[in-house]
Amino acid sequence: MASPSYPSPIGGASLMLSFRLQNKITLIIGSDSLAASRAFAALEADSQVIILAKGGQSSLCDELRWRAQQGQITVTDWETPPTTTSPAGGGTDIDALDAYLAQTLGIALVCVTDTVSGTQKRTRASAAEIYQICRRRNIPVNTTDMPEYCDFSFTSSQRFVDHASGARTSLQVGVTTNGQGCRLVGRIRREITASLPRDVGGAVLKVGKLREMAKATISPADDLEDVDEENEDSGVNTPNRPVPSRNNSETEVESARRRMRWVSQVSEYWPIQRLATMSEEEMRQVLSGSEQSTALDSPSSRNSSSPEAQDSLHNLSLLSTPCKGRILLVGSGPGHPSLLTLATHTALTKHADLVLSDKLVPAAVLEIIPPNVEVRIARKFPGNADYGQAEMMEVAVEAAKRGLTVVRLKQGDPVVYGRASEEIIHFRKHGFPPIVIPGVSSALAAPTFAGIPVTQRGVAESFIVCTGVGRQGRAVKLPGYERARTLVVLMGVARLAQVISVLLGPASLGSGSGEKDTDGGRDGPAYPPCTPIAIIERGSMPDQRVIASTLRDIVGALESVGEQRPPGMMVIGWGVLGLSHGGEDSVLEAGAEADDEARVRRWLGAERWVIKEGIDPGWEGL
Repeated sequence: MASPSYPSPIGGASLMLSFRLQNKITLIIGSDSLAASRAFAALEADSQVIILAKGGQSSLCDELRWRAQQGQITVTDWETPPTTTSPAGGGTDIDALDAYLAQTLGIALVCVTDTVSGTQKRTRASAAEIYQICRRRNIPVNTTDMPEYCDFSFTSSQRFVDHASGARTSLQVGVTTNGQGCRLVGRIRREITASLPRDVGGAVLKVGKLREMAKATISPADDLEDVDEENEDSGVNTPNRPVPSRNNSETEVESARRRMRWVSQVSEYWPIQRLATMSEEEMRQVLSGSEQSTALDSPSSRNSSSPEAQDSLHNLSLLSTPCKGRILLVGSGPGHPSLLTLATHTALTKHADLVLSDKLVPAAVLEIIPPNVEVRIARKFPGNADYGQAEMMEVAVEAAKRGLTVVRLKQGDPVVYGRASEEIIHFRKHGFPPIVIPGVSSALAAPTFAGIPVTQRGVAESFIVCTGVGRQGRAVKLPGYERARTLVVLMGVARLAQVISVLLGPASLGSGSGEKDTDGGRDGPAYPPCTPIAIIERGSMPDQRVIASTLRDIVGALESVGEQRPPGMMVIGWGVLGLSHGGEDSVLEAGAEADDEARVRRWLGAERWVIKEGIDPGWEGL
């Protein structure tokens, strides 16, 4: 068996960390404006700050003097001037610093800033001695403009504010070029932050509140180990991992764990602006997962000039017979706004009074909806899909009864695993047979964006589309192997290991046995382990990622990339490599199976998998 193939580390980067400095001390040696900048950053990280400077208060820049007067920092006078004398000589400022470090407990970081300018500019030899005594005491050091005496460096950082209140939030972005573009790094940071939605800071505040509410019912005596599993550094690969359906016998910890999973779903799928405008009532309803709908008229999402917002006892329109509303069941395509059909675009921009969107519809599509139209995102979270589905159908009917035009927005094509049939039947029963507007299915569009033909002469004569997960999370029966067929599996990446096991494993019961098959399985021959497979994440979007390998190695490939990017799908079959290199057209020739391993090696080279990021740049502007 081939040895594992993982990305080779390439030096020159930094380990990007964020430190909690509460009740810790940051010691800053210097008194200029750079020292003030370092002090401010440390204070915002809840660190205590000590300024060590020759001359004490008299040497401070204006900002440090003001912070000292406000009691924000402590200033210590370093009486002996900087020197290059070795500490072994005795009586030097280096000796004094060594003694100070020995008796001052809790110093977490040391920043040396007086190496830049000023009449008492520190020499390189003196900086080296400071570095050595700090190293002996295991205290990390940053020395300005002397990277050889730095254990850590500062990124070019931006802390975001809440646009609505002006309050500084906990969201920070830091950028570093690791010394390769010190002037450029500030510009890069500015362009990154400018490209983010202006409400991103407010969204973080609201999600933080949502997290607190999700855990509010847990007592200190309860086990919180699993409740906090969705931390940003937890290594959790996807917010779509399977969970049991909700039941009435859940403990408080189990309920809190489920609510935290729902918080991760909201964070992943709701538009930033929608997160930033959540009210506490909406937060409670998200966490309750109940079938009760929220009020359709929301001050944060509806235009106050609309007729619905002006209803009152004095509004004569209430006495008239309301006009009959309608429901449009619409497919949004795979994600790229250019793939919206003209009918869908018209429905969203000209006819919609209310848009009820699935969570997978990307923000780029939702952004074309006029701001006066209310947009609601389905709360179809893991373990709560049926509740969320029922809620959306009830809200649609209620709004249509009020005379509104409701656009039920589904990802891809609404009838390809979009539960459209359930909604059509429900809406018909309530007197609102919907108009169904097809969309470009991701089952076809995403492989095309990934450079994979689902059919190709000499490679794949047919294709089949199936789901990787059945109703209420049950396993489904997957098709068996046919060499000339491409298998497209939607909604199965979170269960990748299980799906691969079924495709490679022995045949299951339920295929002509007369025995009820409740565990899924496979209907037909097993797949060869060398069969090509591609996982396509966020197909057609700018951050599309394609992970291509063989069935035997794809689980390791997915684990190697870390965090997943839902929605994802699988394409399995020889069409995956059909356009690689010079192209393949001999897969279906007689005896071609004998060359399969060599064919895969030509495709992957010396690697076990290949990863491709982004879409063709030619799509820019389309």
